[in-house]
Amino acid sequence: MGTNKDYYKVLGVSKNASQEEIKKAFRKLAVKYHPDKNKGDKVAEEKFKEINEAYAVLSDPEKKKQYDTFGSSEFHRRYSQEDIFRNADFSSIFRDLGMGGDIFNIFFGGSAGPHARTGGASFEDLFSGGFHQGGGSCGGGCHSGAGSHFYQPQPKGQDVILDMTLTPRELLEGGKKIISLQTGGVQEKISVNIPKGITEGKKIRVAGKGTPGPGGRGDLYLRIHVAAGPGFRVKGNDVETDLFIPFSEACLGTKAQVQTIDGGSVKLKIPAGTRCGQKMRLKNKGLPTSTGGRGDHYVRVMVDVPGKLNREQKKLIKALKEAGL
Repeated sequence: MGTNKDYYKVLGVSKNASQEEIKKAFRKLAVKYHPDKNKGDKVAEEKFKEINEAYAVLSDPEKKKQYDTFGSSEFHRRYSQEDIFRNADFSSIFRDLGMGGDIFNIFFGGSAGPHARTGGASFEDLFSGGFHQGGGSCGGGCHSGAGSHFYQPQPKGQDVILDMTLTPRELLEGGKKIISLQTGGVQEKISVNIPKGITEGKKIRVAGKGTPGPGGRGDLYLRIHVAAGPGFRVKGNDVETDLFIPFSEACLGTKAQVQTIDGGSVKLKIPAGTRCGQKMRLKNKGLPTSTGGRGDHYVRVMVDVPGKLNREQKKLIKALKEAGL
């Protein structure tokens, strides 16, 4: 079953459905799609898998809470197929419905019913995890049954979230970046793939680079921030810069070369009579947006007032003053 399936839609219930409503919906669908009634029907078989998986999650308060909290994709990253079906009660429902246990065959390729045993392991045992037959030891992650040892998955280490600062050009173009990570006193170099067009605040997952644990390391999440660079101010997906021009050019108009955030430049026309502080927009020259586009670049025109004037300049300024400018 895909990681983006909506379990509520699969069972045809609302997110506020009670446990009784969830069970009732499952029973109705189980009757409709059970293999006993749909011999050789692959579509019905897949549907039967879906409703069993959906019920295994939504009928368990803890799994349901995790599913509602993290969403389908993140839930499936955290829960394996064995985790999903662990402790799920199907046998009593199928007994009540008077149906056989072909669910075993569907999920594991066997031919036994819900209570049949294969190598000492029941249907419920298999859904609780893998099994190891015989008297061998499988370490602290096992518990013994009648001649069997059943594997209990060990928990992974904790996930780690770190901040990563990128330049606007790195956000726009993507690529690979090498970072250093301190793990257990050891410096580790990690190559990270930066998706093209990633946006501020998004996270990049690096599998198996989190905190170590009995069942392996957790994951590393890199939270993206942008460093706009000298002269650039970031405002959401837009950026802003100041352009200083002489008083004469503000009055008469001019053309100026403006550096853009991706390392290039654009020739900007400054109309005659432009006021100090007036903003002009360079469309689609800002940072990446979540929809795949780009924000804008706003250029704020500032009149540059010189600190010192030579004799000729003072004479011209006095003439302008006398002319009412």
